[in-house]
Amino acid sequence: MKITKEEVEYVAHLARLEFHAGETEKFTSQLNGILLYMEMLNQIDTTGVEPMTHAIAQKNAFRDDVVGESLMNEAALANAPDGRGDFFRVPKVIE
Repeated sequence: MKITKEEVEYVAHLARLEFHAGETEKFTSQLNGILLYMEMLNQIDTTGVEPMTHAIAQKNAFRDDVVGESLMNEAALANAPDGRGDFFRVPKVIE
C-alpha cells in the first residue's frame, strides 16, 4: 500500500473534511489505486518523447479581419419576437 488510512485522515483534517469510517477506507483504497497506476506509468520509457500540453495539436483558428457590409435594420429585426421601430424590445429587468 502506498498510502495509509492515517495519512488519508491527516490530509482530510488539513482540508477540513469529515469522513465516516467507511468513507475513509474507500478513499484509502481509491487513492492507492491511483498511486499504483501512476507507478505503472512511471515505468514506461519516455526517452525521446517531447513534452506536450494537449493530446492533439491545437492551433488558433483566426480569420482575416475583412471589412464587410453590415446588416440592414430590417434584416436584423426580421426574426425579433417584438421589434419596435429600429430596436429590439425586451422585458424590463430593473425595477
